[in-house]
Amino acid sequence: MTSPPPGPQQGPAPQPAHDQGHGHGHGHGDGHGHGHGHSHSHGPAAPVSRHLRRVIAAVLIPFATAVVVGLAVLWPGSAPGHERTGVGFDRQTEQATVTRIERIDCKSVNSAQVPPTGDAGTPQGREAIAAQDGECKKATIEIDSGQHKGRVFAEVVQPDAVRQLEKGQEVVVAYAPDAPPDLQYAVVDVNRKVPLAVVAGIFALAVVLVGRMRGVMALIALVISFAVLTLFILPAILAGSNPLVVAVVGASAIMLIALYMCHGLTARTSVAVLGTLISLLLIGLLGSVFIEWAVLSGNTDDNTGLIHGLYPEIDMSGLLLAGVIIGSLGVLDDVTVTQTSAVWELRQADPGMGPRALYRAAIRIGRDHIASVVNTLVLAYAGAALPLLLLFTIAQSPVATVANSELVAEEIVRTLVGSIGLVASVPVTTALAALVVSADRPQTGAAIPASRGSGRGRRRKK
Repeated sequence: MTSPPPGPQQGPAPQPAHDQGHGHGHGHGDGHGHGHGHSHSHGPAAPVSRHLRRVIAAVLIPFATAVVVGLAVLWPGSAPGHERTGVGFDRQTEQATVTRIERIDCKSVNSAQVPPTGDAGTPQGREAIAAQDGECKKATIEIDSGQHKGRVFAEVVQPDAVRQLEKGQEVVVAYAPDAPPDLQYAVVDVNRKVPLAVVAGIFALAVVLVGRMRGVMALIALVISFAVLTLFILPAILAGSNPLVVAVVGASAIMLIALYMCHGLTARTSVAVLGTLISLLLIGLLGSVFIEWAVLSGNTDDNTGLIHGLYPEIDMSGLLLAGVIIGSLGVLDDVTVTQTSAVWELRQADPGMGPRALYRAAIRIGRDHIASVVNTLVLAYAGAALPLLLLFTIAQSPVATVANSELVAEEIVRTLVGSIGLVASVPVTTALAALVVSADRPQTGAAIPASRGSGRGRRRKK
Protein backbone atom coordinates (compact mmCIF):
# COMPACT_ATOMS: atom_id res chain seq x y z
CA MET A 1 0.00 0.00 0.00
CA THR A 2 1.34 3.37 -0.95
CA SER A 3 1.84 5.80 1.91
CA PRO A 4 0.56 9.38 1.59
CA PRO A 5 2.96 12.18 0.78
CA PRO A 6 4.79 13.42 3.88
CA GLY A 7 3.44 16.54 5.48
CA PRO A 8 5.37 19.26 7.27
CA GLN A 9 6.05 17.02 10.26
CA GLN A 10 6.65 13.67 8.61
CA GLY A 11 9.25 12.26 6.28
CA PRO A 12 12.35 13.95 4.97
CA ALA A 13 12.28 17.33 3.27
CA PRO A 14 12.11 17.32 -0.52
CA GLN A 15 15.37 16.77 -2.30
CA PRO A 16 16.92 19.70 -4.20
CA ALA A 17 16.16 19.87 -7.89
CA HIS A 18 19.71 18.96 -8.83
CA ASP A 19 19.72 15.62 -7.04
CA GLN A 20 18.79 13.36 -9.89
CA GLY A 21 18.72 10.34 -7.65
CA HIS A 22 16.16 8.03 -6.19
CA GLY A 23 14.95 7.50 -2.65
CA HIS A 24 12.92 4.93 -0.80
CA GLY A 25 10.89 5.76 2.31
CA HIS A 26 8.66 3.65 4.51
CA GLY A 27 6.24 5.27 6.95
CA HIS A 28 4.97 3.57 10.12
CA GLY A 29 2.13 4.42 12.39
CA ASP A 30 4.35 4.58 15.47
CA GLY A 31 6.23 7.50 14.01
CA HIS A 32 9.45 5.59 13.54
CA GLY A 33 10.87 4.75 10.17
CA HIS A 34 14.01 4.34 8.18
CA GLY A 35 14.94 5.84 4.85
CA HIS A 36 17.49 5.34 2.13
CA GLY A 37 18.65 8.29 0.08
CA HIS A 38 20.87 8.27 -3.00
CA SER A 39 22.15 11.41 -4.63
CA HIS A 40 23.92 11.65 -7.99
CA SER A 41 25.63 14.83 -9.09
CA HIS A 42 25.75 14.03 -12.79
CA GLY A 43 22.35 15.58 -13.47
CA PRO A 44 21.59 19.17 -14.44
CA ALA A 45 22.59 22.00 -12.16
CA ALA A 46 20.18 23.23 -9.51
CA PRO A 47 18.10 26.15 -10.78
CA VAL A 48 19.01 29.48 -9.25
CA SER A 49 16.54 31.92 -7.80
CA ARG A 50 14.41 34.22 -9.92
CA HIS A 51 16.18 37.29 -8.55
CA LEU A 52 19.60 35.97 -9.54
CA ARG A 53 18.34 35.03 -13.00
CA ARG A 54 17.14 38.61 -13.42
CA VAL A 55 20.56 39.96 -12.45
CA ILE A 56 22.32 37.69 -14.97
CA ALA A 57 19.78 38.57 -17.66
CA ALA A 58 20.29 42.28 -16.99
CA VAL A 59 23.94 41.81 -17.97
CA LEU A 60 23.63 39.35 -20.84
CA ILE A 61 20.53 40.62 -22.64
CA PRO A 62 22.09 44.02 -23.49
CA PHE A 63 25.24 42.22 -24.60
CA ALA A 64 23.31 39.81 -26.83
CA THR A 65 21.29 42.72 -28.20
CA ALA A 66 24.50 44.58 -29.04
CA VAL A 67 25.82 41.50 -30.87
CA VAL A 68 22.63 41.24 -32.94
CA VAL A 69 22.78 44.96 -33.76
CA GLY A 70 26.45 44.59 -34.71
CA LEU A 71 25.63 41.71 -37.03
CA ALA A 72 22.88 43.74 -38.69
CA VAL A 73 25.03 46.86 -39.11
CA LEU A 74 28.16 45.09 -40.33
CA TRP A 75 26.46 42.44 -42.45
CA PRO A 76 28.07 42.76 -45.91
CA GLY A 77 25.01 41.80 -47.93
CA SER A 78 26.18 40.57 -51.33
CA ALA A 79 29.79 39.45 -51.50
CA PRO A 80 32.17 42.12 -52.87
CA GLY A 81 32.82 41.67 -56.56
CA HIS A 82 36.19 40.42 -57.70
CA GLU A 83 37.27 39.70 -61.25
CA ARG A 84 39.42 36.60 -61.53
CA THR A 85 43.02 37.29 -62.50
CA GLY A 86 43.65 33.75 -63.73
CA VAL A 87 46.95 33.71 -61.82
CA GLY A 88 47.92 31.61 -58.82
CA PHE A 89 45.10 30.87 -56.37
CA ASP A 90 42.70 32.98 -58.45
CA ARG A 91 42.44 30.53 -61.33
CA GLN A 92 39.19 28.81 -62.21
CA THR A 93 39.38 25.13 -61.32
CA GLU A 94 37.57 22.01 -62.51
CA GLN A 95 37.50 18.33 -61.58
CA ALA A 96 39.30 15.78 -63.77
CA THR A 97 40.47 12.16 -63.84
CA VAL A 98 43.73 10.60 -65.00
CA THR A 99 42.67 8.05 -67.65
CA ARG A 100 46.04 6.85 -68.92
CA ILE A 101 49.75 6.80 -67.99
CA GLU A 102 52.56 6.27 -70.52
CA ARG A 103 56.30 6.04 -69.91
CA ILE A 104 58.41 8.35 -72.14
CA ASP A 105 62.03 9.43 -72.30
CA CYS A 106 62.52 12.76 -70.55
CA LYS A 107 64.86 13.92 -73.35
CA SER A 108 61.95 13.84 -75.80
CA VAL A 109 59.84 16.27 -73.79
CA ASN A 110 61.31 19.43 -75.33
CA SER A 111 60.08 18.46 -78.77
CA ALA A 112 56.88 16.74 -77.65
CA GLN A 113 53.56 18.47 -78.08
CA VAL A 114 52.74 17.77 -74.46
CA PRO A 115 52.82 20.49 -71.75
CA PRO A 116 54.70 19.40 -68.62
CA THR A 117 53.05 20.01 -65.25
CA GLY A 118 53.49 23.13 -63.15
CA ASP A 119 56.45 25.41 -63.84
CA ALA A 120 57.82 22.81 -66.21
CA GLY A 121 55.32 24.10 -68.78
CA THR A 122 57.58 27.11 -69.43
CA PRO A 123 60.38 26.92 -72.04
CA GLN A 124 62.93 26.90 -69.20
CA GLY A 125 61.05 24.03 -67.56
CA ARG A 126 60.98 22.04 -70.79
CA GLU A 127 64.72 22.45 -71.17
CA ALA A 128 65.26 21.36 -67.56
CA ILE A 129 63.27 18.18 -68.13
CA ALA A 130 64.99 17.45 -71.45
CA ALA A 131 68.34 17.74 -69.71
CA GLN A 132 67.36 15.00 -67.26
CA ASP A 133 68.16 11.35 -67.75
CA GLY A 134 65.42 8.94 -66.89
CA GLU A 135 61.83 8.11 -67.56
CA CYS A 136 58.99 10.64 -67.34
CA LYS A 137 55.27 10.00 -67.25
CA LYS A 138 52.84 11.21 -69.89
CA ALA A 139 49.42 11.48 -68.25
CA THR A 140 46.20 11.65 -70.25
CA ILE A 141 43.57 13.56 -68.29
CA GLU A 142 39.83 13.90 -68.92
CA ILE A 143 37.90 16.89 -67.56
CA ASP A 144 34.82 15.89 -65.52
CA SER A 145 33.16 19.28 -64.88
CA GLY A 146 32.68 22.72 -66.37
CA GLN A 147 32.06 23.92 -69.90
CA HIS A 148 34.74 21.66 -71.38
CA LYS A 149 33.53 18.45 -69.72
CA GLY A 150 34.83 15.46 -71.65
CA ARG A 151 37.82 17.32 -73.09
CA VAL A 152 41.10 15.40 -72.94
CA PHE A 153 44.59 16.83 -72.53
CA ALA A 154 48.01 15.47 -71.62
CA GLU A 155 50.77 16.45 -69.22
CA VAL A 156 54.28 15.26 -68.51
CA VAL A 157 55.30 14.48 -64.93
CA GLN A 158 58.98 14.64 -64.03
CA PRO A 159 60.47 11.62 -62.22
CA ASP A 160 61.51 13.77 -59.24
CA ALA A 161 58.20 15.67 -58.98
CA VAL A 162 56.63 15.76 -55.51
CA ARG A 163 53.19 14.90 -56.90
CA GLN A 164 53.11 11.80 -59.08
CA LEU A 165 50.00 10.94 -61.09
CA GLU A 166 48.48 7.47 -61.33
CA LYS A 167 45.78 6.00 -63.56
CA GLY A 168 42.30 6.50 -62.16
CA GLN A 169 43.41 9.27 -59.82
CA GLU A 170 41.03 12.23 -59.40
CA VAL A 171 42.75 15.62 -59.73
CA VAL A 172 42.00 19.34 -59.75
CA VAL A 173 42.91 21.25 -62.91
CA ALA A 174 43.19 25.01 -63.45
CA TYR A 175 41.71 26.72 -66.49
CA ALA A 176 43.44 29.65 -68.19
CA PRO A 177 41.16 30.88 -71.00
CA ASP A 178 43.75 33.27 -72.47
CA ALA A 179 46.45 30.62 -72.84
CA PRO A 180 47.13 28.62 -76.03
CA PRO A 181 44.74 25.66 -76.45
CA ASP A 182 47.32 23.07 -75.41
CA LEU A 183 48.16 25.03 -72.25
CA GLN A 184 44.67 26.06 -71.10
CA TYR A 185 44.42 23.25 -68.55
CA ALA A 186 47.03 22.14 -66.03
CA VAL A 187 46.94 19.86 -62.99
CA VAL A 188 47.29 21.92 -59.81
CA ASP A 189 46.31 19.50 -57.06
CA VAL A 190 44.89 16.13 -56.10
CA ASN A 191 41.17 15.77 -55.38
CA ARG A 192 40.96 14.95 -51.67
CA LYS A 193 37.20 15.22 -51.19
CA VAL A 194 36.64 11.52 -50.47
CA PRO A 195 39.26 11.06 -47.70
CA LEU A 196 38.28 14.40 -46.15
CA ALA A 197 34.61 13.41 -46.18
CA VAL A 198 35.43 10.04 -44.60
CA VAL A 199 37.51 11.50 -41.77
CA ALA A 200 34.79 14.13 -41.16
CA GLY A 201 32.20 11.35 -40.96
CA ILE A 202 34.32 9.38 -38.48
CA PHE A 203 34.73 12.53 -36.38
CA ALA A 204 30.98 13.22 -36.36
CA LEU A 205 30.19 9.59 -35.52
CA ALA A 206 32.68 9.57 -32.62
CA VAL A 207 31.24 12.82 -31.23
CA VAL A 208 27.67 11.52 -31.38
CA LEU A 209 28.50 8.08 -29.95
CA VAL A 210 30.36 9.53 -26.98
CA GLY A 211 28.51 12.80 -26.47
CA ARG A 212 25.04 11.58 -27.51
CA MET A 213 22.63 14.52 -27.57
CA ARG A 214 25.33 16.90 -26.37
CA GLY A 215 27.47 15.68 -29.23
CA VAL A 216 24.70 16.33 -31.75
CA MET A 217 24.25 19.86 -30.42
CA ALA A 218 28.03 20.40 -30.54
CA LEU A 219 28.10 19.42 -34.21
CA ILE A 220 25.20 21.76 -35.00
CA ALA A 221 26.99 24.57 -33.14
CA LEU A 222 30.15 23.79 -35.14
CA VAL A 223 28.25 24.14 -38.43
CA ILE A 224 26.72 27.44 -37.27
CA SER A 225 30.13 28.73 -36.17
CA PHE A 226 31.58 27.92 -39.58
CA ALA A 227 28.60 29.65 -41.21
CA VAL A 228 29.21 32.81 -39.16
CA LEU A 229 32.86 32.73 -40.20
CA THR A 230 32.21 32.26 -43.92
CA LEU A 231 28.99 34.27 -44.31
CA PHE A 232 29.75 37.18 -41.99
CA ILE A 233 33.33 37.57 -40.75
CA LEU A 234 35.23 37.00 -44.02
CA PRO A 235 32.85 38.90 -46.35
CA ALA A 236 32.57 41.81 -43.86
CA ILE A 237 36.36 42.16 -43.73
CA LEU A 238 36.55 42.06 -47.54
CA ALA A 239 33.81 44.70 -47.69
CA GLY A 240 36.10 47.10 -45.81
CA SER A 241 34.78 46.88 -42.23
CA ASN A 242 37.27 47.11 -39.38
CA PRO A 243 38.65 43.55 -38.89
CA LEU A 244 38.84 43.97 -35.11
CA VAL A 245 35.21 45.07 -34.76
CA VAL A 246 34.07 42.32 -37.12
CA ALA A 247 36.05 39.70 -35.18
CA VAL A 248 34.64 40.85 -31.82
CA VAL A 249 31.05 40.78 -33.08
CA GLY A 250 31.50 37.49 -34.93
CA ALA A 251 33.34 35.79 -32.06
CA SER A 252 30.66 36.98 -29.61
CA ALA A 253 27.92 35.53 -31.82
CA ILE A 254 29.78 32.22 -32.10
CA MET A 255 30.32 32.16 -28.33
CA LEU A 256 26.65 32.76 -27.50
CA ILE A 257 25.38 30.21 -30.01
CA ALA A 258 27.92 27.50 -29.19
CA LEU A 259 27.77 27.74 -25.41
CA TYR A 260 24.00 27.94 -25.05
CA MET A 261 23.36 25.24 -27.67
CA CYS A 262 25.84 22.82 -26.14
CA HIS A 263 25.28 23.51 -22.43
CA GLY A 264 21.73 24.85 -22.19
CA LEU A 265 20.14 28.16 -21.29
CA THR A 266 21.16 28.10 -17.62
CA ALA A 267 22.80 30.37 -15.08
CA ARG A 268 25.88 28.15 -15.15
CA THR A 269 26.28 28.66 -18.91
CA SER A 270 25.65 32.39 -18.49
CA VAL A 271 28.52 32.64 -16.02
CA ALA A 272 30.78 30.86 -18.53
CA VAL A 273 29.68 33.35 -21.18
CA LEU A 274 30.56 36.28 -18.90
CA GLY A 275 33.97 34.78 -18.11
CA THR A 276 34.67 34.19 -21.80
CA LEU A 277 33.60 37.73 -22.68
CA ILE A 278 35.87 39.32 -20.08
CA SER A 279 38.80 37.19 -21.25
CA LEU A 280 38.19 38.08 -24.90
CA LEU A 281 38.16 41.78 -24.04
CA LEU A 282 41.48 41.34 -22.22
CA ILE A 283 42.97 39.50 -25.22
CA GLY A 284 41.76 42.24 -27.56
CA LEU A 285 43.24 44.97 -25.38
CA LEU A 286 46.61 43.28 -24.90
CA GLY A 287 46.80 42.25 -28.54
CA SER A 288 46.13 45.79 -29.72
CA VAL A 289 48.81 47.19 -27.41
CA PHE A 290 51.55 44.70 -28.26
CA ILE A 291 50.86 44.52 -32.00
CA GLU A 292 51.26 48.28 -32.18
CA TRP A 293 54.23 48.37 -29.78
CA ALA A 294 56.09 45.62 -31.65
CA VAL A 295 55.28 47.31 -35.00
CA LEU A 296 53.70 44.17 -36.47
CA SER A 297 52.22 44.93 -39.88
CA GLY A 298 50.44 41.62 -40.38
CA ASN A 299 51.86 41.46 -43.92
CA THR A 300 54.60 38.86 -43.61
CA ASP A 301 54.14 36.19 -46.27
CA ASP A 302 52.89 35.60 -49.80
CA ASN A 303 49.29 35.10 -48.72
CA THR A 304 48.97 38.30 -46.71
CA GLY A 305 50.90 40.18 -49.39
CA LEU A 306 48.47 38.96 -52.04
CA ILE A 307 45.48 39.98 -49.89
CA HIS A 308 46.99 43.42 -49.39
CA GLY A 309 47.59 43.73 -53.12
CA LEU A 310 44.03 42.76 -54.02
CA TYR A 311 42.36 44.70 -51.19
CA PRO A 312 44.72 47.49 -50.05
CA GLU A 313 42.00 49.03 -47.88
CA ILE A 314 42.09 46.08 -45.45
CA ASP A 315 43.94 46.87 -42.20
CA MET A 316 46.42 43.98 -42.05
CA SER A 317 47.44 44.59 -38.43
CA GLY A 318 43.75 44.60 -37.52
CA LEU A 319 43.38 41.33 -39.41
CA LEU A 320 46.23 39.90 -37.32
CA LEU A 321 44.47 40.94 -34.11
CA ALA A 322 41.18 39.49 -35.36
CA GLY A 323 42.95 36.18 -35.90
CA VAL A 324 44.26 36.24 -32.33
CA ILE A 325 40.76 36.75 -30.93
CA ILE A 326 39.06 34.11 -33.05
CA GLY A 327 41.88 31.62 -32.50
CA SER A 328 41.66 31.99 -28.71
CA LEU A 329 37.88 31.64 -28.53
CA GLY A 330 37.68 27.87 -28.85
CA VAL A 331 40.10 27.17 -26.01
CA LEU A 332 38.52 29.88 -23.85
CA ASP A 333 35.13 28.20 -24.09
CA ASP A 334 36.63 24.96 -22.81
CA VAL A 335 38.32 26.64 -19.82
CA THR A 336 35.36 28.78 -18.72
CA VAL A 337 32.80 25.97 -19.00
CA THR A 338 35.06 23.59 -17.07
CA GLN A 339 35.67 26.06 -14.26
CA THR A 340 32.01 27.01 -13.95
CA SER A 341 30.99 23.36 -13.82
CA ALA A 342 33.62 22.67 -11.17
CA VAL A 343 32.23 25.42 -8.90
CA TRP A 344 28.65 24.21 -9.37
CA GLU A 345 29.57 20.60 -8.62
CA LEU A 346 31.54 21.59 -5.52
CA ARG A 347 28.57 23.58 -4.29
CA GLN A 348 26.23 20.65 -4.84
CA ALA A 349 28.61 18.31 -3.02
CA ASP A 350 28.84 20.66 -0.03
CA PRO A 351 26.03 23.27 0.12
CA GLY A 352 27.65 24.83 3.17
CA MET A 353 30.73 26.05 1.27
CA GLY A 354 31.05 29.82 1.08
CA PRO A 355 32.42 31.79 -1.87
CA ARG A 356 36.00 31.78 -0.57
CA ALA A 357 36.04 28.05 0.04
CA LEU A 358 34.48 27.43 -3.37
CA TYR A 359 37.05 29.66 -5.06
CA ARG A 360 39.99 28.00 -3.32
CA ALA A 361 38.78 24.50 -4.18
CA ALA A 362 37.95 25.29 -7.81
CA ILE A 363 41.12 27.27 -8.48
CA ARG A 364 43.16 24.17 -7.65
CA ILE A 365 41.36 22.43 -10.51
CA GLY A 366 41.98 25.48 -12.67
CA ARG A 367 45.72 25.41 -12.10
CA ASP A 368 45.94 21.92 -13.59
CA HIS A 369 43.82 23.07 -16.50
CA ILE A 370 46.03 26.11 -17.11
CA ALA A 371 49.18 24.01 -17.34
CA SER A 372 47.73 21.66 -19.95
CA VAL A 373 45.86 24.28 -22.01
CA VAL A 374 48.76 26.74 -22.30
CA ASN A 375 51.11 23.94 -23.33
CA THR A 376 48.56 22.82 -25.92
CA LEU A 377 48.23 26.32 -27.34
CA VAL A 378 51.98 26.90 -27.60
CA LEU A 379 52.58 23.52 -29.24
CA ALA A 380 49.73 24.14 -31.70
CA TYR A 381 51.30 27.38 -32.89
CA ALA A 382 54.78 25.81 -32.93
CA GLY A 383 53.48 22.93 -35.03
CA ALA A 384 51.93 25.32 -37.54
CA ALA A 385 55.21 27.24 -37.83
CA LEU A 386 57.44 24.15 -37.90
CA PRO A 387 58.66 24.57 -41.52
CA LEU A 388 59.62 28.16 -40.75
CA LEU A 389 61.47 27.16 -37.59
CA LEU A 390 63.24 24.43 -39.55
CA LEU A 391 64.50 27.01 -42.06
CA PHE A 392 65.93 29.13 -39.25
CA THR A 393 67.60 26.05 -37.80
CA ILE A 394 69.19 25.23 -41.16
CA ALA A 395 70.47 28.81 -41.38
CA GLN A 396 71.89 28.45 -37.84
CA SER A 397 70.39 31.80 -36.87
CA PRO A 398 70.68 32.89 -33.23
CA VAL A 399 67.50 32.56 -31.16
CA ALA A 400 67.33 36.34 -30.60
CA THR A 401 67.53 36.97 -34.35
CA VAL A 402 64.82 34.40 -35.05
CA ALA A 403 62.49 35.84 -32.39
CA ASN A 404 63.05 39.38 -33.64
CA SER A 405 61.95 38.61 -37.20
CA GLU A 406 58.41 39.82 -37.84
CA LEU A 407 57.17 36.43 -39.02
CA VAL A 408 58.19 34.74 -35.75
CA ALA A 409 57.37 37.77 -33.59
CA GLU A 410 53.78 37.58 -34.84
CA GLU A 411 53.48 34.00 -33.62
CA ILE A 412 55.09 34.89 -30.29
CA VAL A 413 52.65 37.76 -29.68
CA ARG A 414 49.74 35.64 -30.89
CA THR A 415 50.67 32.76 -28.58
CA LEU A 416 51.53 34.77 -25.47
CA VAL A 417 48.59 37.18 -25.67
CA GLY A 418 46.19 34.27 -26.14
CA SER A 419 47.82 32.41 -23.26
CA ILE A 420 47.52 35.43 -20.96
CA GLY A 421 43.81 35.56 -21.74
CA LEU A 422 43.48 31.83 -21.02
CA VAL A 423 45.33 32.12 -17.71
CA ALA A 424 43.22 35.12 -16.68
CA SER A 425 39.98 33.34 -17.57
CA VAL A 426 40.48 30.78 -14.80
CA PRO A 427 40.44 33.09 -11.75
CA VAL A 428 37.92 35.45 -13.38
CA THR A 429 35.41 32.71 -14.22
CA THR A 430 35.98 30.87 -10.95
CA ALA A 431 35.37 34.05 -8.92
CA LEU A 432 32.22 34.88 -10.90
CA ALA A 433 30.84 31.36 -10.50
CA ALA A 434 31.62 31.26 -6.76
CA LEU A 435 29.90 34.61 -6.18
CA VAL A 436 26.85 33.70 -8.25
CA VAL A 437 26.27 30.26 -6.76
CA SER A 438 26.88 31.55 -3.20
CA ALA A 439 24.56 34.53 -3.64
CA ASP A 440 21.70 32.18 -4.42
CA ARG A 441 20.31 31.36 -0.99
CA PRO A 442 17.85 28.43 -0.91
CA GLN A 443 14.52 29.00 0.79
CA THR A 444 14.06 27.66 4.28
CA GLY A 445 13.12 24.03 4.17
CA ALA A 446 13.82 23.73 0.46
CA ALA A 447 16.88 21.60 0.99
CA ILE A 448 18.78 19.86 3.71
CA PRO A 449 22.48 19.24 4.07
CA ALA A 450 23.70 16.19 2.23
CA SER A 451 24.95 14.61 5.46
CA ARG A 452 21.42 14.60 6.84
CA GLY A 453 19.59 13.80 3.67
CA SER A 454 21.65 10.70 2.92
CA GLY A 455 21.91 9.35 6.45
CA ARG A 456 19.70 6.73 8.02
CA GLY A 457 16.90 7.67 10.35
CA ARG A 458 16.38 6.20 13.70
CA ARG A 459 16.34 2.46 13.77
CA ARG A 460 12.97 0.83 13.57
CA LYS A 461 11.79 -0.57 16.85
CA LYS A 462 11.47 -4.28 16.92
